[in-house]
Amino acid sequence: APATTIPLDIKNRIIKLYIDHYCDTNFTHFCEIIYDDFNVKISDTTLNKWLRDENIISPKARKKTRKILKDSLKAQLKMTRSKKSQNDIKEAISIIDSKNAHPRRPRCKYMGEMIQMDASSFEWIDGHIWHLHLAVDDATGEVVGAYFDTQETLNGYYNVFYQILTNYGIPAMFYTDRRTVFEYKKKNNAFDDDDTFTQFSYACHNLGVDIRTTSIAQAKGRIERMNQTFQSRLPVELRRAHITDIESANKFLKSYLKKFNDMFALHLNTTKSVFETQPSIEKINRTLAVLSPRKIDSGHSIRFQNRLYLPVTENGTSVYL
Repeated sequence: APATTIPLDIKNRIIKLYIDHYCDTNFTHFCEIIYDDFNVKISDTTLNKWLRDENIISPKARKKTRKILKDSLKAQLKMTRSKKSQNDIKEAISIIDSKNAHPRRPRCKYMGEMIQMDASSFEWIDGHIWHLHLAVDDATGEVVGAYFDTQETLNGYYNVFYQILTNYGIPAMFYTDRRTVFEYKKKNNAFDDDDTFTQFSYACHNLGVDIRTTSIAQAKGRIERMNQTFQSRLPVELRRAHITDIESANKFLKSYLKKFNDMFALHLNTTKSVFETQPSIEKINRTLAVLSPRKIDSGHSIRFQNRLYLPVTENGTSVYL
Protein backbone atom coordinates (compact mmCIF):
# COMPACT_ATOMS: atom_id res chain seq x y z
CA ALA A 1 0.00 0.00 0.00
CA PRO A 2 1.19 3.59 -0.62
CA ALA A 3 2.81 5.41 2.31
CA THR A 4 -0.07 7.91 2.41
CA THR A 5 -2.73 5.22 2.87
CA ILE A 6 -4.79 5.53 6.06
CA PRO A 7 -4.49 2.30 8.08
CA LEU A 8 -7.59 0.12 7.95
CA ASP A 9 -8.18 0.18 11.72
CA ILE A 10 -8.09 4.02 11.78
CA LYS A 11 -10.41 4.16 8.76
CA ASN A 12 -12.92 1.87 10.49
CA ARG A 13 -12.73 3.92 13.71
CA ILE A 14 -13.40 7.15 11.78
CA ILE A 15 -16.41 5.63 10.00
CA LYS A 16 -17.78 4.26 13.28
CA LEU A 17 -17.26 7.62 14.98
CA TYR A 18 -19.23 9.39 12.26
CA ILE A 19 -22.09 6.88 12.36
CA ASP A 20 -22.32 6.79 16.18
CA HIS A 21 -21.78 10.44 17.12
CA TYR A 22 -21.57 12.79 14.10
CA CYS A 23 -24.17 11.54 11.60
CA ASP A 24 -25.72 15.04 11.47
CA THR A 25 -22.39 16.68 10.57
CA ASN A 26 -21.38 17.59 7.03
CA PHE A 27 -18.21 15.94 5.70
CA THR A 28 -16.01 19.05 5.62
CA HIS A 29 -16.86 19.87 9.24
CA PHE A 30 -16.25 16.27 10.32
CA CYS A 31 -12.80 16.27 8.66
CA GLU A 32 -11.95 19.41 10.65
CA ILE A 33 -13.05 17.66 13.87
CA ILE A 34 -10.94 14.59 13.09
CA TYR A 35 -7.89 16.79 12.56
CA ASP A 36 -8.53 18.88 15.72
CA ASP A 37 -9.21 15.91 18.01
CA PHE A 38 -6.97 13.16 16.61
CA ASN A 39 -4.45 14.98 14.37
CA VAL A 40 -5.46 12.78 11.43
CA LYS A 41 -5.80 14.71 8.20
CA ILE A 42 -8.21 13.36 5.59
CA SER A 43 -10.01 15.12 2.76
CA ASP A 44 -13.76 15.37 2.48
CA THR A 45 -13.46 13.49 -0.85
CA THR A 46 -11.83 10.53 0.88
CA LEU A 47 -14.42 10.57 3.65
CA ASN A 48 -17.17 10.82 1.05
CA LYS A 49 -15.88 7.67 -0.70
CA TRP A 50 -15.63 5.72 2.57
CA LEU A 51 -19.15 6.63 3.64
CA ARG A 52 -20.66 6.10 0.18
CA ASP A 53 -19.49 2.49 0.48
CA GLU A 54 -21.61 2.38 3.67
CA ASN A 55 -24.58 3.97 1.82
CA ILE A 56 -24.19 7.22 3.80
CA ILE A 57 -24.24 10.66 2.21
CA SER A 58 -23.69 14.10 3.67
CA PRO A 59 -26.72 15.81 5.26
CA LYS A 60 -25.87 18.70 2.90
CA ALA A 61 -25.85 16.51 -0.24
CA ARG A 62 -27.61 17.92 -3.29
CA LYS A 63 -30.85 16.56 -4.67
CA LYS A 64 -29.06 14.96 -7.65
CA THR A 65 -26.63 13.13 -5.35
CA ARG A 66 -29.50 11.84 -3.21
CA LYS A 67 -31.38 10.62 -6.30
CA ILE A 68 -28.33 8.76 -7.67
CA LEU A 69 -27.77 6.95 -4.38
CA LYS A 70 -31.47 6.18 -3.99
CA ASP A 71 -31.60 4.63 -7.49
CA SER A 72 -28.49 2.59 -6.70
CA LEU A 73 -30.02 1.30 -3.45
CA LYS A 74 -33.27 0.40 -5.21
CA ALA A 75 -31.27 -1.65 -7.75
CA GLN A 76 -29.47 -3.41 -4.90
CA LEU A 77 -32.82 -4.10 -3.21
CA LYS A 78 -34.10 -5.95 -6.29
CA MET A 79 -30.99 -8.14 -6.39
CA THR A 80 -30.98 -8.95 -2.65
CA ARG A 81 -32.72 -12.03 -1.24
CA SER A 82 -31.64 -11.73 2.41
CA LYS A 83 -34.36 -10.21 4.60
CA LYS A 84 -31.77 -8.55 6.87
CA SER A 85 -29.98 -6.95 3.91
CA GLN A 86 -33.31 -5.81 2.46
CA ASN A 87 -34.25 -4.13 5.74
CA ASP A 88 -30.86 -2.36 5.90
CA ILE A 89 -31.26 -1.09 2.35
CA LYS A 90 -34.85 0.05 2.99
CA GLU A 91 -33.68 1.95 6.08
CA ALA A 92 -30.92 3.64 4.06
CA ILE A 93 -33.47 4.65 1.39
CA SER A 94 -35.87 6.06 4.01
CA ILE A 95 -33.32 8.54 5.42
CA ILE A 96 -32.46 9.97 2.00
CA ASP A 97 -34.58 13.08 1.56
CA SER A 98 -34.28 15.91 -0.91
CA LYS A 99 -34.20 19.51 0.25
CA ASN A 100 -34.93 22.69 -1.63
CA ALA A 101 -32.19 25.29 -1.82
CA HIS A 102 -32.79 28.99 -1.30
CA PRO A 103 -32.10 31.20 -4.33
CA ARG A 104 -29.16 33.59 -4.18
CA ARG A 105 -29.35 37.36 -4.18
CA PRO A 106 -26.62 39.91 -5.06
CA ARG A 107 -24.51 41.06 -2.12
CA CYS A 108 -24.50 44.65 -0.93
CA LYS A 109 -21.45 46.70 -1.86
CA TYR A 110 -20.48 47.97 1.62
CA MET A 111 -20.19 46.33 5.03
CA GLY A 112 -22.94 47.60 7.33
CA GLU A 113 -25.17 48.62 4.43
CA MET A 114 -27.64 45.81 5.19
CA ILE A 115 -27.82 43.52 8.23
CA GLN A 116 -30.13 40.55 7.73
CA MET A 117 -31.61 39.33 11.01
CA ASP A 118 -33.75 36.37 12.03
CA ALA A 119 -34.31 33.80 14.79
CA SER A 120 -34.07 30.05 14.31
CA SER A 121 -35.99 27.57 16.48
CA PHE A 122 -34.08 24.30 16.79
CA GLU A 123 -33.10 21.53 19.22
CA TRP A 124 -29.57 22.83 19.73
CA ILE A 125 -28.81 20.35 22.53
CA ASP A 126 -30.71 17.16 23.36
CA GLY A 127 -34.10 17.89 24.86
CA HIS A 128 -33.85 21.71 24.65
CA ILE A 129 -35.40 23.79 21.87
CA TRP A 130 -34.02 27.33 21.89
CA HIS A 131 -34.28 30.27 19.52
CA LEU A 132 -30.96 31.43 18.09
CA HIS A 133 -31.17 35.13 17.15
CA LEU A 134 -28.70 35.78 14.34
CA ALA A 135 -27.54 38.85 12.42
CA VAL A 136 -25.35 38.57 9.31
CA ASP A 137 -23.78 41.32 7.20
CA ASP A 138 -25.02 41.05 3.62
CA ALA A 139 -21.79 42.29 2.00
CA THR A 140 -19.28 40.02 3.74
CA GLY A 141 -21.39 37.18 5.15
CA GLU A 142 -19.91 37.90 8.58
CA VAL A 143 -22.06 36.96 11.56
CA VAL A 144 -22.14 40.20 13.57
CA GLY A 145 -24.37 39.05 16.43
CA ALA A 146 -25.84 35.87 17.94
CA TYR A 147 -27.86 35.16 21.07
CA PHE A 148 -29.84 32.20 22.46
CA ASP A 149 -33.22 32.71 24.12
CA THR A 150 -36.07 30.38 25.00
CA GLN A 151 -38.38 32.21 22.57
CA GLU A 152 -38.04 34.73 19.74
CA THR A 153 -38.11 37.84 21.91
CA LEU A 154 -37.27 41.52 22.06
CA ASN A 155 -34.59 40.61 24.62
CA GLY A 156 -32.89 38.33 22.08
CA TYR A 157 -32.84 40.96 19.33
CA TYR A 158 -31.72 43.65 21.80
CA ASN A 159 -28.73 41.49 22.77
CA VAL A 160 -27.83 41.01 19.09
CA PHE A 161 -28.19 44.77 18.48
CA TYR A 162 -25.97 45.45 21.51
CA GLN A 163 -23.23 43.20 20.08
CA ILE A 164 -23.40 45.03 16.75
CA LEU A 165 -23.22 48.50 18.35
CA THR A 166 -20.32 47.64 20.67
CA ASN A 167 -18.25 45.62 18.16
CA TYR A 168 -18.94 47.41 14.86
CA GLY A 169 -21.02 50.58 15.23
CA ILE A 170 -24.39 51.75 13.89
CA PRO A 171 -25.51 49.91 10.70
CA ALA A 172 -27.47 51.57 7.91
CA MET A 173 -30.37 49.10 7.73
CA PHE A 174 -31.88 45.94 9.21
CA TYR A 175 -33.67 43.50 6.92
CA THR A 176 -35.98 41.22 8.92
CA ASP A 177 -39.15 39.19 8.73
CA ARG A 178 -42.51 40.78 9.39
CA ARG A 179 -42.89 40.22 13.13
CA THR A 180 -44.52 42.48 15.71
CA VAL A 181 -41.12 42.82 17.39
CA PHE A 182 -40.19 45.10 14.48
CA GLU A 183 -43.45 46.62 13.25
CA TYR A 184 -47.20 46.50 13.70
CA LYS A 185 -50.28 48.09 12.21
CA LYS A 186 -53.38 48.88 14.23
CA LYS A 187 -56.61 47.39 12.94
CA ASN A 188 -59.00 49.88 11.33
CA ASN A 189 -56.25 52.50 11.35
CA ALA A 190 -57.46 55.50 9.38
CA PHE A 191 -54.03 57.10 9.02
CA ASP A 192 -51.01 55.24 7.64
CA ASP A 193 -48.63 57.82 9.08
CA ASP A 194 -49.71 57.21 12.69
CA ASP A 195 -46.90 56.32 15.08
CA THR A 196 -46.78 52.52 15.21
CA PHE A 197 -43.25 52.19 16.58
CA THR A 198 -42.40 49.05 18.52
CA GLN A 199 -39.70 49.10 21.20
CA PHE A 200 -37.10 47.81 18.73
CA SER A 201 -38.06 50.14 15.88
CA TYR A 202 -38.10 53.10 18.29
CA ALA A 203 -34.52 52.24 19.34
CA CYS A 204 -33.54 52.04 15.64
CA HIS A 205 -35.27 55.39 14.97
CA ASN A 206 -33.26 57.07 17.74
CA LEU A 207 -29.99 55.77 16.23
CA GLY A 208 -30.95 56.48 12.61
CA VAL A 209 -31.16 52.82 11.54
CA ASP A 210 -33.69 51.97 8.83
CA ILE A 211 -35.81 48.79 9.06
CA ARG A 212 -37.19 46.86 6.11
CA THR A 213 -39.41 43.83 6.63
CA THR A 214 -40.62 41.05 4.37
CA SER A 215 -42.84 37.99 4.71
CA ILE A 216 -40.93 36.18 1.92
CA ALA A 217 -38.10 34.01 3.25
CA GLN A 218 -36.28 33.91 -0.13
CA ALA A 219 -35.91 37.71 -0.06
CA LYS A 220 -33.46 37.39 2.83
CA GLY A 221 -31.78 34.21 1.66
CA ARG A 222 -28.43 34.99 3.27
CA ILE A 223 -29.74 34.74 6.85
CA GLU A 224 -31.90 31.72 5.93
CA ARG A 225 -28.86 29.83 4.62
CA MET A 226 -26.86 30.95 7.64
CA ASN A 227 -29.52 29.44 9.89
CA GLN A 228 -29.14 26.14 8.03
CA THR A 229 -25.36 26.27 8.42
CA PHE A 230 -25.59 26.93 12.15
CA GLN A 231 -28.17 24.16 12.58
CA SER A 232 -25.73 21.81 10.89
CA ARG A 233 -22.52 22.79 12.71
CA LEU A 234 -23.38 24.44 16.03
CA PRO A 235 -25.16 21.50 17.77
CA VAL A 236 -22.07 19.38 17.14
CA GLU A 237 -19.77 22.05 18.58
CA LEU A 238 -22.02 22.52 21.63
CA ARG A 239 -21.94 18.77 22.18
CA ARG A 240 -18.15 18.71 21.92
CA ALA A 241 -17.90 21.56 24.44
CA HIS A 242 -20.25 19.72 26.86
CA ILE A 243 -22.71 22.65 26.91
CA THR A 244 -25.91 21.81 28.82
CA ASP A 245 -27.56 25.17 29.64
CA ILE A 246 -28.46 28.31 27.74
CA GLU A 247 -26.18 30.63 29.77
CA SER A 248 -23.11 28.55 28.92
CA ALA A 249 -24.24 28.38 25.28
CA ASN A 250 -24.34 32.19 25.03
CA LYS A 251 -20.83 32.43 26.53
CA PHE A 252 -19.62 29.80 24.04
CA LEU A 253 -21.04 31.83 21.12
CA LYS A 254 -18.58 34.68 21.78
CA SER A 255 -15.53 32.53 20.99
CA TYR A 256 -17.30 30.44 18.36
CA LEU A 257 -18.34 33.45 16.23
CA LYS A 258 -14.71 34.54 15.84
CA LYS A 259 -13.69 31.07 14.70
CA PHE A 260 -16.70 30.81 12.39
CA ASN A 261 -16.12 34.21 10.76
CA ASP A 262 -12.41 33.49 10.26
CA MET A 263 -13.39 30.40 8.29
CA PHE A 264 -16.39 31.57 6.27
CA ALA A 265 -16.72 35.37 6.13
CA LEU A 266 -15.41 37.31 3.13
CA HIS A 267 -12.51 39.56 4.11
CA LEU A 268 -12.01 41.69 1.02
CA ASN A 269 -9.78 44.78 1.03
CA THR A 270 -12.19 46.46 -1.40
CA THR A 271 -15.16 46.09 0.95
CA LYS A 272 -15.61 49.42 2.74
CA SER A 273 -17.57 49.82 5.94
CA VAL A 274 -20.47 52.23 6.31
CA PHE A 275 -20.97 51.52 10.02
CA GLU A 276 -21.40 54.81 11.87
CA THR A 277 -19.24 55.56 14.91
CA GLN A 278 -20.06 53.47 17.95
CA PRO A 279 -22.21 55.37 20.50
CA SER A 280 -21.22 55.56 24.14
CA ILE A 281 -22.17 52.64 26.38
CA GLU A 282 -24.49 54.95 28.34
CA LYS A 283 -26.36 55.93 25.16
CA ILE A 284 -26.58 52.28 24.07
CA ASN A 285 -28.04 51.25 27.42
CA ARG A 286 -30.56 54.10 27.39
CA THR A 287 -31.55 53.31 23.79
CA LEU A 288 -31.89 49.53 24.12
CA ALA A 289 -34.38 49.90 26.95
CA VAL A 290 -37.85 48.50 27.51
CA LEU A 291 -40.21 51.47 27.95
CA SER A 292 -43.18 50.69 30.19
CA PRO A 293 -45.65 53.55 30.88
CA ARG A 294 -46.96 53.65 34.46
CA LYS A 295 -49.32 55.92 36.40
CA ILE A 296 -48.62 57.12 39.95
CA ASP A 297 -51.43 55.82 42.16
CA SER A 298 -53.08 57.37 45.22
CA GLY A 299 -50.28 55.97 47.37
CA HIS A 300 -47.74 58.12 45.49
CA SER A 301 -46.03 55.02 43.97
CA ILE A 302 -45.94 53.00 40.77
CA ARG A 303 -46.22 49.24 40.28
CA PHE A 304 -43.84 47.36 37.97
CA GLN A 305 -43.66 43.55 37.75
CA ASN A 306 -45.65 43.20 41.01
CA ARG A 307 -43.29 45.49 42.94
CA LEU A 308 -44.01 48.99 44.23
CA TYR A 309 -41.62 51.90 43.65
CA LEU A 310 -41.75 55.30 45.40
CA PRO A 311 -40.37 58.37 43.57
CA VAL A 312 -37.47 60.04 45.40
CA THR A 313 -35.13 62.96 44.78
CA GLU A 314 -31.39 62.62 44.20
CA ASN A 315 -30.93 62.93 47.98
CA GLY A 316 -33.36 60.08 48.67
CA THR A 317 -36.21 62.28 49.90
CA SER A 318 -39.67 60.96 49.02
CA VAL A 319 -41.68 62.91 46.45
CA TYR A 320 -45.43 63.29 46.91
CA LEU A 321 -47.50 64.46 43.96
